[in-house]
Amino acid sequence: MSGVVSITTTKRRRYLWCAWWTGEPTRTPFRKPDAFSGGAKTLEEARKQAERAAGQPLREVEAIWARAWIRVQAGQSPWVESKERTRHEEPPPKDSRQKRRRFVPSVAEPDICPFEVLGLPKTASPDDIRRAFRRLALETHPDQGGNAAAFIRVTWARDEATLRARRV
Repeated sequence: MSGVVSITTTKRRRYLWCAWWTGEPTRTPFRKPDAFSGGAKTLEEARKQAERAAGQPLREVEAIWARAWIRVQAGQSPWVESKERTRHEEPPPKDSRQKRRRFVPSVAEPDICPFEVLGLPKTASPDDIRRAFRRLALETHPDQGGNAAAFIRVTWARDEATLRARRV
């Protein structure tokens, strides 16, 4: 029987290899690799490390086996369970709060100036705008006891003032 190796990339852009030479990897129950290691800088280096550990040439298999081992090491199930819906099942209702809406001044306030909302002159720099927004955000944010509508207005004023300051 020849052994197999599964190689995948890590979050740190290195290569992790998992090798099985006493038996093929199995899905259920998940069969742990005979040896594994991470940190190889290249794919070829990872393959050579695995073959050195096994003492024989290895055949490369899909990277899903190495990714499954990463999940097991993290205390998770080796396989991601998909959330499949049946064809007749209704899609979940859409929450109206999911879509972020941009604040647009109401018709009652056609001449609203974002710099006035922030309490700044029209010649304010982006740093001044940022400082004013942070100060007002602490006062108006709903998590800080403020009003959601006021916070949305301040956020709009920051976005609009920043755009206008960049155009100048």
